[in-house]
Amino acid sequence: ADLRGPTSRQPVRRTAQAPARTPGPGRGGGGGGGGGDGMRGLAVFISDIRNCKSKEAEIKRINKELANIRSKFKGDKALDGYSKKKYVCKLLFIFLLGHDIDFGHMEAVNLLSSNRYTEKQIGYLFISVLVNSNSELIRLINNAIKNDLASRNPTFMGLALHCIANVGSREMAEAFAGEIPKILVAGDTMDSVKQSAALCLLRLYRTSPDLVPMGDWTSRVVHLLNDQHLGVVTAATSLITTLAQKNPEEFKTSVSLAVSRLSRIVTSASTDLQDYTYYFVPAPWLSVKLLRLLQCYPPPEDPAVRGRLTECLETILNKAQEPPKSKKVQHSNAKNAVLFEAISLIIHHDSEPNLLVRACNQLGQFLQHRETNLRYLALESMCTLASSEFSHEAVKTHIETVINALKTERDVSVRQRAVDLLYAMCDRSNAQQIVAEMLNYLETADYSIREEIVLKVAILAEKYAVDYTWYVDTILNLIRIAGDYVSEEVWYRVIQIVINRDDVQGYAAKTVFEALQAPACHENLVKVGGYILGEFGNLIAGDPRSSPLIQFNLLHSKFHLCSVPTRALLLSTYIKFVNLFPEIKTTIQDVLRSDSQLKNADVELQQRAVEYLRLSTIASTDILATVLEEMPPFPERESSILAKLKKKKGPGTVTDLEEIKKERSSDMNGSAEPTSVNSTPSPSADLLGLGAAPLTNSAPPPSSSGSLLVDVFSDSASAVAPLAPGSDDNFARFVCKNNGVLFENQLLQIGLKSEFRQNLGRMFIFYGNKTSTQFLNFTPTQFLCLNLQTKPVDPTVDGGAQVQQVVNIECVSDFMEAPILNIQFRYGGTFQNLSVKLPITLNKFFQPTEMSSQDFFQRWKQLSNPKQEVQNIFKAKHPMDAEITKAKIIGFGSALLEEVDPNPANFVGAGIIHTKTTQIGCLLRLEPNLQAQMYRLTLRTSKEAVSQRLCELLSEQF
Repeated sequence: ADLRGPTSRQPVRRTAQAPARTPGPGRGGGGGGGGGDGMRGLAVFISDIRNCKSKEAEIKRINKELANIRSKFKGDKALDGYSKKKYVCKLLFIFLLGHDIDFGHMEAVNLLSSNRYTEKQIGYLFISVLVNSNSELIRLINNAIKNDLASRNPTFMGLALHCIANVGSREMAEAFAGEIPKILVAGDTMDSVKQSAALCLLRLYRTSPDLVPMGDWTSRVVHLLNDQHLGVVTAATSLITTLAQKNPEEFKTSVSLAVSRLSRIVTSASTDLQDYTYYFVPAPWLSVKLLRLLQCYPPPEDPAVRGRLTECLETILNKAQEPPKSKKVQHSNAKNAVLFEAISLIIHHDSEPNLLVRACNQLGQFLQHRETNLRYLALESMCTLASSEFSHEAVKTHIETVINALKTERDVSVRQRAVDLLYAMCDRSNAQQIVAEMLNYLETADYSIREEIVLKVAILAEKYAVDYTWYVDTILNLIRIAGDYVSEEVWYRVIQIVINRDDVQGYAAKTVFEALQAPACHENLVKVGGYILGEFGNLIAGDPRSSPLIQFNLLHSKFHLCSVPTRALLLSTYIKFVNLFPEIKTTIQDVLRSDSQLKNADVELQQRAVEYLRLSTIASTDILATVLEEMPPFPERESSILAKLKKKKGPGTVTDLEEIKKERSSDMNGSAEPTSVNSTPSPSADLLGLGAAPLTNSAPPPSSSGSLLVDVFSDSASAVAPLAPGSDDNFARFVCKNNGVLFENQLLQIGLKSEFRQNLGRMFIFYGNKTSTQFLNFTPTQFLCLNLQTKPVDPTVDGGAQVQQVVNIECVSDFMEAPILNIQFRYGGTFQNLSVKLPITLNKFFQPTEMSSQDFFQRWKQLSNPKQEVQNIFKAKHPMDAEITKAKIIGFGSALLEEVDPNPANFVGAGIIHTKTTQIGCLLRLEPNLQAQMYRLTLRTSKEAVSQRLCELLSEQF
């Protein structure tokens, strides 16, 4: 009863060497291969095709047959069912060979009304493969399907359900999505029909979720998990899992039933479920599906259910330790499939320390398994385990095995997972060892992953640098080993940290000076050396081996080998030297005065040389000292390296989880004013209880001021201050992202992390006290009509500390205005009152919807009422970059539909706005005009106000 049909109606091209089997005797009963049983004419035709010596001969034979079939269909003599079936089957075979078929559809539809199984089967088979959304035929087909569904003949019902699923079009969903659930939960429906109905409904839900109505049947379908027939249970579990991912509340009763069924399976002997035992493993597919269903929900609250689930998971872990009952690979594959899914559930729940440690130990045994796939999966799962506070220490015990894998693995993908695991298990106790091993591996690493390793080494060195001399050495070593893969973010970051920490400046200057003496230096090292010596070269100038003139000559010896941006940086270093070392002012002026500088073909270099020369000539010592004074400490905003790594790895990766885990366990080093960091929630625990949700690809709140949250949603109605300056600009930046800094002034910083799923959301609001003085009577309040649940915040915020508040959000109906967050507190006896907009906008409750070009434009035409469309033509505010535009449309919440619009330069999106009371379909089309630097944005939804609001929000992004 596998109903996974082709997702499009394109022909499946096959060569003449691979047609259906030559039919044999007997009734054309079972699958597609038996449809030709007893049709001698079809057998002869297939044989003729196979015997053709050339492509031309095959085409000639096919054209002859097509002419014969056409004449038969058009002839005066009425064809009997057998002949119709035979000719339709020949047409189907010709189509599968890759030839176009433009007739015979009506004859196939006529076969559907036959009461003979073989004729009806061929009719449905033809329609499933060849029929598209032809309106007249679809009506006839739908009538035939309805008749078969109403016939209560299980064989005919099965054929009809298979056809619906294989076609799987929106038209099919509109016609039958309300009917199939009734068949599924009817008491007199046979088991085989229930299986087909469950999988058919699953197919329709995947293609057109908005057309499958939730209703009374949802509570009844859950009880199919208790069905006696395991085939029905397996099909129902697939359906419920997909439905529960988007409608968790509707199906939460499935948890206890799934646990009960799983318990019966894992405690049964292989002989108990004889028909569903695969190589001594009882019902492995059903076990995996049940475990995946349970991953849609948090740990069960009922102690009895939770205890039973724990017993199941322990049993699965125990069985993994038992000797294999068969040496065949199918046995180990089935057994390990259940085991890995159980471990995924343990990791998802992240609540049972004993199970987490046992899972870690089990995975540790796989790290040295001879099967490459098992080693890969073990490394991947342990990356996630490393983010749990319960199993982090257990993961660390396998560090030597992982390091050995890094050195000896032949498969590059396994080595990459080993790098990920080392990064995930790193903390202060083992940072130096792991960074050293990564640096060693970097010298021989595959080119495809070198940049990623460089970013990870830079992040770890910064996070866990107890001694900043080690950090400087590590980054310079990194540049030496893999300079080509060291991005600007890495050397920017090392400069920021050196400038922000007085204790390392002298050492950094001495180290880069020594590194620059190598005959061949990477250009990134020249950049770091030029910047640091320009700022702190005076700290080592007292040593005759690094006198001012030697420093200058060393840098200038690299000048002619560098690119234009690096030369520009070195010219800035030279003018800094004029201020630091007046004794070499004349030497530097001579360089600036040379023709190669003043007449340089590059306008940037020429302008710098002219201006710096003039500045050094006419400015007094005091003016020079003021203009060229030391760079002030950088404000600590975000780790740009971490943001780059997350961008490279994509959203929702273990990097995100690991970053949060490490924020929870330690401070970020290198900040200008290090502050204590309170516990930050781990997104590995699902914020909404809706299953794992990917985080957006954006930077976290600043680590220096910490991640802070406040009571944004109390009911007090005190006077609301006007919006803080700049809050509107910050608000606009959050329309297409969920994480970042919402507001910052001299006293307070507000950071956000949030996630949304359907009509639910959860937001972490972080408040950081940037001063050394307590905030008293700290009272954040929000004003909005959304349904929100919050916990009160401590009214006292210590200096340099942070507090957090978790806000649960429910979108009851569509809304236009964002909530206002008002914060009031006393600082040093002065009353502070400020307000900012919270970035909870209608598009946050978008669920992206994939659809074909045909479905999109059909739906587009349906939303043709003038009140449903809003259009805006506007001037581009930012550079018109196609990749950035794509990212913003995806960040806005809709699916980006590729190859839908006839004009490839246009962008098309689709999604559904979920509220508690309704779902609102939305289609958008963005047409850029590069010559005029203009955009035309068109929004169509079923509600005018929603179209208007979404158009306003999205227009501001371009």
